[in-house]
Amino acid sequence: MANNTKGKSPQDNQDAASAAVRIDKWLWAARFYKTRSLARQMIEGGKVEYNGVRAKPSRAVEVGAKIRLLQGFARKEVIVKAISDVRGPASVAATLYEETPESISRREEEARLNKLNALQAPRPDSKPNKKERRELESLKHFQM
Repeated sequence: MANNTKGKSPQDNQDAASAAVRIDKWLWAARFYKTRSLARQMIEGGKVEYNGVRAKPSRAVEVGAKIRLLQGFARKEVIVKAISDVRGPASVAATLYEETPESISRREEEARLNKLNALQAPRPDSKPNKKERRELESLKHFQM
């Protein structure tokens, strides 16, 4: 019988995909980052940890691994539940991981504190005029 790739089932494709998927590709498929290049930049910048160790973009993802990452200003900690190298709908991407309860509570607490801080921060009554803007700019660039 000849090798026929047309007759592959979706399960075969999933098995092949779960064999070895790079962490940058998995983060992109799980919709943590909009592009693979952005995922790669975050990994190379040290913003992603894989099982407590700084990750490299070529690191293979395994089910059950714990990944800590920075998404925007929020630090998340997730456990890998499934592996995929295909970016699908958000509902499918959410099944690839599970966020830890500690991470959820920490993010909610940070959001609450940010909201309180925004309410307490003094706000000026009006925008600065041209003269005030120039004075502020000169203060910013003042060198000793």
